[in-house]
Amino acid sequence: MEPLFCLLSPAPSKLSLIRPSSSVVASATSFSSLSFASMACPPQRKTSTTRQSSSKLAKAPSPTLPASNEDPAALSSVPPKKVLVPIGFGTEEMEAVIIIDVLRRAGAEVIVASVEPQLEIEAASRMRLVADTSIANCSNEIFDLVALPKITSKQAADKRLYGAICAAPAVTLLPWGLLRRKQTTCHPAFVDKLPTFWAVKSNVQVSGELTTSRGPGTSFEFALSLAEQLFGESIANEVGELLLLRTADDLCRKDEFNEVEWSIDHKPRVLIPVANGSEEIEIVTIVDILRRAKLEVVVASIEKSVQILASRGTKIIADKLIGDAAESIYDLIILPGEIAGAKRLQKSKVLKKLLKEQDAAGRIYGAVCSSPAVLHSQGLLKDKKATAHPSVVSQLTNEVVNGAKVVIDGKLITSKGLATVTDFAMAIVRKLFGHARARSIAEGLVFDYPWT
Repeated sequence: MEPLFCLLSPAPSKLSLIRPSSSVVASATSFSSLSFASMACPPQRKTSTTRQSSSKLAKAPSPTLPASNEDPAALSSVPPKKVLVPIGFGTEEMEAVIIIDVLRRAGAEVIVASVEPQLEIEAASRMRLVADTSIANCSNEIFDLVALPKITSKQAADKRLYGAICAAPAVTLLPWGLLRRKQTTCHPAFVDKLPTFWAVKSNVQVSGELTTSRGPGTSFEFALSLAEQLFGESIANEVGELLLLRTADDLCRKDEFNEVEWSIDHKPRVLIPVANGSEEIEIVTIVDILRRAKLEVVVASIEKSVQILASRGTKIIADKLIGDAAESIYDLIILPGEIAGAKRLQKSKVLKKLLKEQDAAGRIYGAVCSSPAVLHSQGLLKDKKATAHPSVVSQLTNEVVNGAKVVIDGKLITSKGLATVTDFAMAIVRKLFGHARARSIAEGLVFDYPWT
């Protein structure tokens, strides 16, 4: 079952969003989906939860908690906009999680619903996600379950917003006649199926009520476009700044110091420790890209359970507990960020021991966002150049390189996080396998990657 995102907003700005699985080489004839029709909601509020903090590190609400830290009484008459995100087996995790994360930052109440018999699903790169509820439980609330062609056709006929990402514009909307006289983009592997006159190569294309995008590497832009249509330009701009998108454009991709080869004579093994409060975009992006590059990636929970609740309310199931993962040796250990998650990682005695052994053995380790502070607390940044999220840079006493998305110093790699994490993962691929492999991965993601 292919996943569909249906985003709900006040009339007339209702948005129905379709997304196919990540494997663009899969047969288009196997595509099938579910959709939900939305009921009218009250007018949108003019404030956003993103205003409550100058940093991206404010924790987003889970679906069962208030959607803002503002006075609940003041918001009681203006419910937040609601977003339903159905997920199923084969969901492309980068696209799904980025859309969920970004729209929650914008102030939407996002509920993740499984279209499968169980809440737990295995996504395209074998990440296991847990939905908040089943699709059946949503039918008696503010959603009506209908067949996808009917609801999407109605969205178009009523001049309400609808959209698609990756292969869906070509394999789904086109056969249903929903691209007529619409400029459209999609994944490059499917663009030849679009009407030539109306096909465009932009990362995101808004044509009237239709929004389309190209793939995982354009998910940030796609999600921000949706946020702008739902909440307005100022809110979308705020979220972009929190994601480090607005500033990252001016930064160089990578600075490298004390250059050494990362030479590994076997399939590299990577450990990614996670905790409650870890940043889901960073976890999922690193895992997705490294698995695309054919690395063996182990996600290990430092909690008592393999299931963790990430910073924006996404439920992720790790492959192992950290104690079990510690029985193996890893070529790389990478720490995802977010302040709450980083603090929990810092308290793990097992992880501390693994990192000390990693450094002593001359193996590779790294961190993104706020987690370089974890390495710093253990003396693993001594005499090293690094970068980190602006909110924790002042805690680092080593030399901080502010002008790069990614900094490599010998066998240490760090990044600012969030929107720079794709560059971070791609830098790892390039160091291990060379530019050609990295470029091939980037092309599949539709991620803008340098030619040299």
